[in-house]
Amino acid sequence: MQYLDNVLFLILLIAGFGLFGKSLMKIYRNIRLGREINRSDRKAERWETMARVAMGQSRMSARPIAGVLHLFVYVGFIIINIELIEIIVDGIFGTHRFLATVLGDGFYSFFTATLEILALLVIIGVVTFFIRRNFYGVKRLTMKELFGWPKNDANWILIIEFALMIAFLTMNSSDLILQQRGVLAAHGSFPISEMTLVPFLEVFSFDNIFLEIVERGAWWFHFVGILFFMNYLYYSKHLHIILAFPSTWYANLDLYGKFNNLESVTKEIKLMMDPNADPYAAPAEGTEEAPSKFGAEDVFDLNQVQLLNAYSCTECGRCTSVCPANITGKKLSPRLILMKTRDRLEEVGRNIDKNGKFEDDGKKLLNDYITKEELWACTTCNACTQACPVLLDPLSIIFEMRRFLVMEQSAAPQELNLMMTNVENNAAPWQYNQADRLNWAAEN
Repeated sequence: MQYLDNVLFLILLIAGFGLFGKSLMKIYRNIRLGREINRSDRKAERWETMARVAMGQSRMSARPIAGVLHLFVYVGFIIINIELIEIIVDGIFGTHRFLATVLGDGFYSFFTATLEILALLVIIGVVTFFIRRNFYGVKRLTMKELFGWPKNDANWILIIEFALMIAFLTMNSSDLILQQRGVLAAHGSFPISEMTLVPFLEVFSFDNIFLEIVERGAWWFHFVGILFFMNYLYYSKHLHIILAFPSTWYANLDLYGKFNNLESVTKEIKLMMDPNADPYAAPAEGTEEAPSKFGAEDVFDLNQVQLLNAYSCTECGRCTSVCPANITGKKLSPRLILMKTRDRLEEVGRNIDKNGKFEDDGKKLLNDYITKEELWACTTCNACTQACPVLLDPLSIIFEMRRFLVMEQSAAPQELNLMMTNVENNAAPWQYNQADRLNWAAEN
C-alpha cells in the first residue's frame, strides 16, 4: 500500500500524456488533409521570426498594457511548469523537492522564489484579463461571433490558470510551515507564500496532519490540473500556446497580400500568345501540372499552412478590429474566417474518425461555413495580417476561395465581371474605346 500513490501517479501521467499525444496526432492528420506547400526556404529568417514573434511576443507591443500582461501569463505559466519535472520525479519515486539535490540549496532557493513571483504575476494577469473580457466591454471581445463556447472557453482557461497558481502557492505555503516545524527537509525560498497564505494557514493549522493534507491536496490538484489543462487545449483556442511556434516558422515571408500566380495558368497564357508553341506538347520535366481544381471550395483545397493557421488562431480579434469592411458594418470578420475554417476541419476530422475515411457529407467550407458575401466584402488591404500577433493569414484563405468562385464557377460580382470584360475588350478596367486611351495626355 505504501507505493499506491506512486502507482496512481504513474497511471495518471501515462494516461494524460497519452491522450495529449493522441490529440496532437489527430491535429497533425487534419492539417495534412490540405495541399502540400513548400515553406522550407530562408531557414535562418524563419528561425529568427519564430524566436521574435512566438517566443519574444514582439507583436503584442502594439497594445502595451495587454502585451505586458500577456507576457506575465505566458512566461510565468511556461516557466512555472518547468517544475513539472520535479513533480514527475517526486511523484514516481516518492522524493521531496528533487531539484534541490540537483541545483543545490542556494540556486534552488533562487529558482523557487522566481517561480513564486511569476505565479503572482500570472494571477494578476489572468484576473485583469477576466475583468477586461467580461466587465470592461472591449468591443472585439464582445462581438456576437464569440457568444457561447468561444467566450466560455476563454473564461475557463483564465479560471483554470488562476486555480493552478493558487494551488501552487498553497502547496508552497503548507510545505514551508512543515519545513519550519521540522516535518520536511528545508529546501527553497517562498517569499510570496510567506507574505500571503502562510499567515492564513497558520491560523487553522493546529496540528501537522491538517497541513500535510493541504500540502498533498494542493500538490495533487496542481499535477492533475496540469494534465487536464494540457488535454483541454485540443478543444480550446489556447492551442496557440503550442501551434504559434510552427505557425510563425511557416509564415509567409513575402509581401503581405502578394497574389500567387498559378504556374499552369501562366504557361497556358504564354502558349496562347506564342504562335509557334505546340499546345499538345508534353509538359517539361519539373513544371507544375494543372490543378484538378482552381482555388478552394473546401478545406481539402487549402494548403497545410492555412489549415495550421486555423488551428493557431487565438481569437483575440485584433484582425477584425482593424478590418475596414467589418468596421463599416459588413459581415466579414477575418477572425471568423479562421474560426469557421477550423470548425469545418474539425467536422471533417470527426467524419474520418467515424468512417475510417472521409465520406461526402454534402457540406463545403464555401456557403455552408463561409458565405460569398463575406468573401467579396474583403478589400484585400492586409490590415488583418498586419495586426495578427502570430502572423496568421486569413487573407490567403479569402484569396483562394475567391479564386474558386471566379475560375471554377464564374461567380464574380457584377462589378468585377464588368471590369474583367473591359480589360479583355479595351485593355483597361474602364469602359471606353482603345482609340481614346491617350486622350487624357492631349488635354494636358
